[in-house]
Amino acid sequence: MNILGWLLCASGATILLIAALGLVRLPDALSRQHAGTKAVTLAVLSFALGIGLLAWDSAWTWRLILLALVLMLTLPLASHALARAGVMERGPDGQD
Repeated sequence: MNILGWLLCASGATILLIAALGLVRLPDALSRQHAGTKAVTLAVLSFALGIGLLAWDSAWTWRLILLALVLMLTLPLASHALARAGVMERGPDGQD
C-alpha cells in the first residue's frame, strides 16, 4: 500500500508538471485553461488517493474523499464559467 500511495502522489506531480508545460506552450487562453483544469482535476484525485493510502486513517480518508469530490465538482464548473465569460466578452463574431 505504501508503494502504491507514493506512486499515485508521484503521478499527480507528473500530471501537474505536464500541465505547467502545456500552460506555457498552448496558443490561446481557452486551450491553456482547458489543459490546466483537466490536469488539476486528475492530479487532485491522484493526490487524494495516494495520501489516503499513505495515511490509512479513516478520519483522514473521509476528509480526502470529500475534498476530492468537492474539487472534482467545482473545478470544471468554475472553468466553464470563466471560459464562457471570456467568449462572451469577445463579441458575437469572436473579434475583440
